[in-house]
Amino acid sequence: MIRKLLFAIIISFSVFEAGHTQDMHFSQYYANPLYLNPAFAGTAMCPRLIMNYRNQWPAIAGTYSTYSASYDQHVESLSGGLGLMINTDKAGEGTITTNVISGIYSYRLPVNRFFSIKAALQGTYFQKSIDWDKLTFGDMIDPRYGFIHYTAETRPSELTKGAVDFSAGILGYGESFFGGVAVDHLTQPQEGFFSVSKLPMKITAHAGAVIDLQHRRRRRKIEDPTISPNILYMKQQNFEEINYGLYFNKYPMVGGVWFRQNFINADAFIILLGFQTYSFKFGYSYDLTVSKLSSSTAGAHEFSFALQFNCKPKKKRIRAINCPSF
Repeated sequence: MIRKLLFAIIISFSVFEAGHTQDMHFSQYYANPLYLNPAFAGTAMCPRLIMNYRNQWPAIAGTYSTYSASYDQHVESLSGGLGLMINTDKAGEGTITTNVISGIYSYRLPVNRFFSIKAALQGTYFQKSIDWDKLTFGDMIDPRYGFIHYTAETRPSELTKGAVDFSAGILGYGESFFGGVAVDHLTQPQEGFFSVSKLPMKITAHAGAVIDLQHRRRRRKIEDPTISPNILYMKQQNFEEINYGLYFNKYPMVGGVWFRQNFINADAFIILLGFQTYSFKFGYSYDLTVSKLSSSTAGAHEFSFALQFNCKPKKKRIRAINCPSF
């Protein structure tokens, strides 16, 4: 009962005190590449379909469930990639629901045989809604009998808000290294229900390398054992987060470990186990919370699944990005 009350207070404060919300969050960053950086659209060259699910803090009733699906492919006549992404986030057992649909175009610039740059623009429409009847407030509480009173809080005139948003990203990659920057919410759209509350701009920077453990000179294949150290930094208004870790690939299995923190407190260890072939991949990760919330949240569970389709052979060979799968 206490946990439910605390969560209700947090949700109420975030909605009605014009607090700025943060974006949906994932731990398998490269298993949802279009969400990480729109410049990843088309980097696999052939069509691919990706689905993700995250259940954050399952020990606390009614927290965050996030769903994501995306499709992308390279289109030679457009000199780049196209992508479509749909996301849904439910907080407080659907008390606050956010639905997002995005279209992406990424332009590919081959600098030389060994290095390419991709620049992308993403257009988004998002809709945020409140289930007012699920909200609870302090004036509804009786000291003895609990929630028995009606609230004096004013119901908003609209329970659903929608807006158009834009994002951009750039990505550079070669055979063994990659890095990029994405900027989300360039227009900082208004999402408040009672007053003006703009969605803060989010900046993401990421970089990594893929190291062949057998040092072959030919182009790397999925069967080759590799390790991949990576780092990722995110900033949204006053919130900062840094993630660093590595993946180990021994076909068909992939393992990974990450550590997530801000510049003051540690947050979680992320442990990943995945399975991949040329046509599909599946991954599971668990966030082991190490902050003061560790005894209350039960961490977070995340699943990813992807289908990689074949495409017609191209007359001109185009280098696909070589980066982690999860």
